[in-house]
Amino acid sequence: MDATLNYYSSSSSGKSLSSPPSPPTTHSTSRRRGRSYNTRRRRPHLLNGNFFRRRIFGYLLLLPLLFLSAVITFVGPLSAMLFPNPLPGSIYRSHEIFQNLLTDIQSDTSSGIQLSDVWRQKMKLTEQKPCPITSHQYLETGIPDQYLIVEANGGLNQQRSSICNAVAVAGLLNATLLIPLFNFHNVWRDSSEFADIYDEDHFIATLKEYVNVVRELPKELMENYNFSISNIPNFRVPAWASANYYLKQVYPVLKEQRIVRIAPFANRLSPNLPPHIQYLRCVANYEALRFSNSIITVAKMLVNRMTVDSSNSDGNYVSIHLRFEEDMVAFSCCVYDGGKSEQLEMDSIRQKDWGDKFKRKDYIIDPVRNRINGRCPMTPLEVGMMLRGMGFANTTPIYLASGKIYQADKNVAPLRKMFPLLHTKELLTTPDELASFKDYSSRMAALDYIVCFFSEVFVTTQGGNFPHFLMGHRKFHYGHAKTIMPDKRKLVVLLHNTTISWDEFKKEMQVMLAESDHKGVAIPNIKKITRKNSLYLNPFPECQCLKKPNLFEEEY
Repeated sequence: MDATLNYYSSSSSGKSLSSPPSPPTTHSTSRRRGRSYNTRRRRPHLLNGNFFRRRIFGYLLLLPLLFLSAVITFVGPLSAMLFPNPLPGSIYRSHEIFQNLLTDIQSDTSSGIQLSDVWRQKMKLTEQKPCPITSHQYLETGIPDQYLIVEANGGLNQQRSSICNAVAVAGLLNATLLIPLFNFHNVWRDSSEFADIYDEDHFIATLKEYVNVVRELPKELMENYNFSISNIPNFRVPAWASANYYLKQVYPVLKEQRIVRIAPFANRLSPNLPPHIQYLRCVANYEALRFSNSIITVAKMLVNRMTVDSSNSDGNYVSIHLRFEEDMVAFSCCVYDGGKSEQLEMDSIRQKDWGDKFKRKDYIIDPVRNRINGRCPMTPLEVGMMLRGMGFANTTPIYLASGKIYQADKNVAPLRKMFPLLHTKELLTTPDELASFKDYSSRMAALDYIVCFFSEVFVTTQGGNFPHFLMGHRKFHYGHAKTIMPDKRKLVVLLHNTTISWDEFKKEMQVMLAESDHKGVAIPNIKKITRKNSLYLNPFPECQCLKKPNLFEEEY
């Protein structure tokens, strides 16, 4: 047998070999059906039945092993290419981690942080310099007989930015400023006018030494436009226009026509201005703009009720600016845990509020990149986990500043489970007390702004104009922003790891709180002012010379 196999093996290699000697022949006689057979020992052949069956059986045994090897070798890399592991922080898994850690969170009885001890850093201001000399040309030449009209668009604090910029432009062009008009927008849906939000008398009186402000335009001038401001030609100013642009492009038109209308006016002035014009922004934002008496009255009531409900923490409370409203979630194009129904609902809201903006070919929607870059609104659950991790006890009083939260019943429930003492302006008031505010988003936002201003700890979760201005006001009045500013890029990575322990998470959150403490007193060394480091966020050193008001009414 071995010789035979060696023969076939050698033959198959293509070498010519002589025939092996014939085996000895034996004869035996067998009788079957009358016939005799001469039987001899034969060489097994590849096609011999028994031999072939044994070979096939062996191959069949090898096939599963070969298949398994192929799966390991090829399917693994192929599946990695077709279904790669998600990048850290790219997927919303916070709800899974919350369920994993809920027992640890609820059983964490370590001593909670005292609200009065959260902020330990102190601001180190340099010697106060005198305010820059502001041009008072009209005091010498009389009240300017040329008028500036602006239409402030956007929400509460985008309008605030436009008002401050309008004061600066009026001073730059030596123009009389008409009380700014508010543009109605289908997203904010607020028809409020200037006097509904701010104290007009205080605004005019505070600015009288710098810029002349009027409520109405002269009749003889309006006759030329059939007594309609909309008939006045609109001057289209590019975004972030420089002071030089206004002097060379806008001023000649103003001098010739005596009137200029600029709409829209949001973001129409550069952050960098000559010091005496920049100072007008400081005066407008930190002194001239005070909320109307109707807003202050209700805001005082809210602050007092929050203080009473925070008696266990010496009247101190935490305020959270939560941007998990329907429109904000839709605008962010981020994906959460709602599946197909969430996607369809967000598509519907985007279409209703912004038309085909998100369907344009040049508009890239990338939820993964948005989340990794920290651009997705934090959910109430994520905010609650962060605060518990930082050391805030479940007895901490919380004020939630927000519009209509997306799927509020579902999404607020985890936050309330972690912090039962959760308040909103709706919960602190009766329907009658909020009746004159309910259909006006800017007035409601103004109430939130004031209640957040007086909190011991303010938490910003998404950025935007609201926290931008509020942090500046808190830094201006308290010498510390007293604001938790989450590192959201770091946070999404932590909340992507479903095996993270509660102790690990707490350690990272406490580092984040310490970083916020340092940022709260930091005075950036600014060589060039940009939108991200404007005086609305960082009032020092540019606005340092202003006298700080002490009374509540003067602050607002």
